[in-house]
Amino acid sequence: MQKFDYEVYTGNDLGAVYSPKMTRFKVWAPEAESVKLNLYKQGEGDNLIDQHIMKKSANGTYVFEKQGDCNGIYYTYTVVNHGEEQEAVDPYTKAAGVNGQRGMVINLAKTNPQGFEMDGYRNPEHITDAIIYEGSVRDFTMDESSGVFHNGKFLGLTEANTTNHFGEATALDYISGLGVTHVQILPAFDFETVDEKNQKAQYNWGYDPDNYNVPEGSYAVSPYDGAVRIQEMKQMVLALHSRGIGVIMDVVFNHTYRRDDSNLQKIVPGYYYRSDETGYTNGSGCGNEVASDRPMVQKLIVDSLIYWAKEYHIDGFRFDLMGVLDIDTMNVIAERLKEIRPDIYLYGEGWNGGPSSLAEEKRAFKASAKKMPGIGMFNDDIRDTIKGSVFYDDHLGFVNGGTHLENALRYGITGAVAHPQVDYDAYGSRPWAKEPGQSINYVSCHDNYTLWDKLSVSCPEASEEKKKAMNRLCAAIVFTSQGVPFIQAGEEFLRSKPLPEKKGFAENSYNMPDAVNSIKWDNIHEYPDMIAYYKGLMALRKAHPVFRMQSEAEMTQNLCFLSDTPENVVAYLLKGKGADDTPENILVIFNGNDEEILYNLPEGKWKILVDDKTAGADGKKNISEKTDVEPLSALVLEKE
Repeated sequence: MQKFDYEVYTGNDLGAVYSPKMTRFKVWAPEAESVKLNLYKQGEGDNLIDQHIMKKSANGTYVFEKQGDCNGIYYTYTVVNHGEEQEAVDPYTKAAGVNGQRGMVINLAKTNPQGFEMDGYRNPEHITDAIIYEGSVRDFTMDESSGVFHNGKFLGLTEANTTNHFGEATALDYISGLGVTHVQILPAFDFETVDEKNQKAQYNWGYDPDNYNVPEGSYAVSPYDGAVRIQEMKQMVLALHSRGIGVIMDVVFNHTYRRDDSNLQKIVPGYYYRSDETGYTNGSGCGNEVASDRPMVQKLIVDSLIYWAKEYHIDGFRFDLMGVLDIDTMNVIAERLKEIRPDIYLYGEGWNGGPSSLAEEKRAFKASAKKMPGIGMFNDDIRDTIKGSVFYDDHLGFVNGGTHLENALRYGITGAVAHPQVDYDAYGSRPWAKEPGQSINYVSCHDNYTLWDKLSVSCPEASEEKKKAMNRLCAAIVFTSQGVPFIQAGEEFLRSKPLPEKKGFAENSYNMPDAVNSIKWDNIHEYPDMIAYYKGLMALRKAHPVFRMQSEAEMTQNLCFLSDTPENVVAYLLKGKGADDTPENILVIFNGNDEEILYNLPEGKWKILVDDKTAGADGKKNISEKTDVEPLSALVLEKE
């Protein structure tokens, strides 16, 4: 295992720092014998303009100042380490040519769309106020049923008045009318496995990073001009902000697509990747793992996140395989980002993808959430309790035939914080969250089956109506649990990913064709009842603060599970102040049985907010004493 004792550079001027009169190029290459700056006319091809020997400078850096206006000039570094000469792209480049082969000098001020400087979007005060909608830039608009002109592009999410074949709103108009507060986009920085010259030739979600500070070129109208992708991504952010929707960026700092010939490896061999006595380790499960615990690796990650937040007005970050990163780095990220933007949202996957050389006690795991206040974790506990394990097709959860899951569901409902009515010994896991806002509650995301497909493979004999009931119950649990609700785009209209020739469903569609992955907007015509139900749940959550409690103390004082319930039924009372500070009492009942149950209500008159078919913030008919709870359904009641 290599040990590194390099000088650390703390300045904020790595990369190409542009001004109209001069551009300063600076790269950290502490082991290099020499570094040469190569300037090119274009992002590919044999068009070298000039070469310059860079001067060794402070703390392991090399620097060269190029006089004149360099905006639009492409560049690379030729680095010599141990006698070996290799050409590499600047890890800090903010623009790039086609397929990220060369960095580009950019005047960022000229990339701002009209009104961008005045963009004043701010996140809701608390992360529990958020409702997150996840999708890929490409998936949102690639299908022709989206009705957009710029299919699969950043600009596709800027177009207004788009419709499907039935004249119904799609894409931006649809999302802004749904009730979500944020769109989480799958990786949108420069990734390697899609040829930007021919976007349709390959598909990939983008979890294969190349240039961390550059938008993906296949999402731009032109991938050849490095300025275009920047302008168009900013247009997308501004368009969403103008509709009151925040933008959360999925970031992949746990690994790079390549290791041995990556730009990082060419510039500082061995430094950016973890290893042990056997060689390089693979905590990501993708071939390598980034050594976030080393000072200059941490700096690269932190600097990149600050750049995206400030330059692109990004409102939050989702960290892929966050368990590969170290706790100290995550806390530094939170500290630095909240200095520049106190309202920023941060959360990630609290696990890794393979054995790591990072000591377990240092990993940013879900179990260490209390050591990372203000950073959320995806709650796989509630996910698997509700619909069954993602690892086994036939594994059943609360909504699709599983039994004896009442205690496990209570564990999820409470947002993974300690509650006296949850039996943690029986569940087999301790409460891991310090506050409910650390729990990102979901039943589907880009990984694994869509919710509809999981219900289909786990219950192959179930009718469509029964599966729709299961789906509604899933949604009701997610939106009424403490924490942050998160849904995969299209979940609300039964998104499915059938494989060709009716050979089942795609479980991991990261590189499958658009025919599998793209959102089919015509389906919103088929399932208006499901969409209305999801909209109603979102309205319910926004209208009643008791679903959005902020602390463990508040939750334990105001959420009480009821004990007089049949098998496969969970019921609880919520107390607190409503939106107008008036006291409110809400009763929530989940029936996981195939038969209706008769439930004895607490004393008083109750109005129905949610039942087996409808959901909303406003109540309908009054009931008292007892009520039927339909099979596979939720019943939410407000006391008058």
